[in-house]
Amino acid sequence: MQEKPKLGRILIVEDDRKMADALVSGLERGGYETILARTGEDAFFLVHSKQPDLVVLDLTLPQRGGIEILAQIRAHSLTLRVLILTSHNSVDDRVAGLNAGADDYLGKPFSFPELLARITSLLRRTSVPEHSSSLKLADLAVDSQTRTVSRSGNIIDVTTREYDLLLYLLNHRNNAVSREMLAKDVWKEVSRFTPIDNVIDVQMTRLRRKIDDPFPVKLLHTIRGVGFILREPEQ
Repeated sequence: MQEKPKLGRILIVEDDRKMADALVSGLERGGYETILARTGEDAFFLVHSKQPDLVVLDLTLPQRGGIEILAQIRAHSLTLRVLILTSHNSVDDRVAGLNAGADDYLGKPFSFPELLARITSLLRRTSVPEHSSSLKLADLAVDSQTRTVSRSGNIIDVTTREYDLLLYLLNHRNNAVSREMLAKDVWKEVSRFTPIDNVIDVQMTRLRRKIDDPFPVKLLHTIRGVGFILREPEQ
């Protein structure tokens, strides 16, 4: 019988042996190929040598900590997805992890079905149809073929999650989108075990910092009690 193709290659960065073994076993049963790193040093080597599609990253590691590994991944402009999985689960911890460049953040203890759902969401391309290779609003442009973002001709470095979020906002430009819409359509969270409103707000803040803060004209706005809107500047 022909072996089923794997859904993706996941690098698990976890120094706790029991937890690491459970993650490897569960993810492989879920159809993924797994690679295991028990130290930050090994993780950084395997990111480059094995080229995983996604990293499940603990923060408390020997040699190099998880935030340092994440910073190095983003400094090298690697576009792979990163999901932080850690016992450090306060709001400040989640904000710090997302600001460092994580695409998602899940605290321990966790539900394994939720972990699988989040991984599936991160690995799935946004379902928003890309009718044109270039989407524009004012001086903001997204090229969907090269997945590059620019404003006033300046290239803006965005993570995979930020790109998907911006693409969704552009496809709904000049219309308000709610957190519920973003959770369903961008995060693919149809039924949620835990609310992700804080995650959405942090990602939106990061995106605004990149596409709006350096420029005098602001395009991304928060509508209190409703959600967010990416709209043409007022004349």
